[in-house]
Amino acid sequence: MMLLVENLCKNFGKVEAVQNATFKVSRGEVVGLLGPNGAGKTTTMRLITGYLKPDQGNITLGGVSVLENPREVQRQIGYLPENAPSYHDMEVTAFLTYAALLRQVSKKDIPSHLKEAIELCGLGDVVGRQIGQLSRGYKQRVCLAQAMIHKPPLLILDEPTTGLDPHQIHEIRAVIKAIGQERTVILSTHIMQEVQAVCNRALIIARGKVVGAGTLDELMKQASGVSRYFVKIKASRSDIEQKAFDLLKVVIEGWGKESNGVWQSVILKSDEQEDHSEEIFNWVLQNKWSLKELKRENTSLEDVFLELTKQ
Repeated sequence: MMLLVENLCKNFGKVEAVQNATFKVSRGEVVGLLGPNGAGKTTTMRLITGYLKPDQGNITLGGVSVLENPREVQRQIGYLPENAPSYHDMEVTAFLTYAALLRQVSKKDIPSHLKEAIELCGLGDVVGRQIGQLSRGYKQRVCLAQAMIHKPPLLILDEPTTGLDPHQIHEIRAVIKAIGQERTVILSTHIMQEVQAVCNRALIIARGKVVGAGTLDELMKQASGVSRYFVKIKASRSDIEQKAFDLLKVVIEGWGKESNGVWQSVILKSDEQEDHSEEIFNWVLQNKWSLKELKRENTSLEDVFLELTKQ
């Protein structure tokens, strides 16, 4: 076991930022910490790193308690906060060397640590330049390199792609995936694509509580079971509405933008995950309508997120 969080609670006055959060992260996993803004993601990460002290609960990393031995745990963690700070007047390798010394990396090991961090984070082209002269994407890479300069077994990243353009986002995600092959990574984000791109498991947090946990496939199964169907048929809207009562477990949810006087685009919904495509096909056939398209829409991670985090 790598990281174990048990019954974690943290309040700020009357605000319950984290409520009885319990989860585990195993060695070698890349886990997405997913939730809307204000859900408690950053507070949870600050508790894990020992930056904040919980009101209740316990956190252990490799069997060592954060409460009892915070310094030992912090040596095992690399932390990249959102909008990570750096010294813009320092040269890249000078800054990383400084970070290594702060983390008590021995002087004889610093060159090998520098080489690995620079290669893994793709900083070879900017060695020798001041950080303030770099693009935002490269600045983020430098901050990521300083978080892992001491080769921590656990890397915690808070919104690592915030403010980056699409190309920079793609580059940072590639770096995170490469890092995840050697280390355990917890990645905080509210962007579903981020989790799908780099994570093999996710924790969904809402209102300070863990409301979903598992692989992406497992999270899909935790959704309410709602399924939707897009149907394009040749019939009048009034006729479709009148005869929709023949569909026992499927109802009309809405009309597509392509609806017109001849072809109607209908969005049907069922509160069951069972496939009702055959029932819908037979319903169209029985009413002697022409069928142009029948498609069941797959549940997306966004659907699961909205379902699990709704008020």
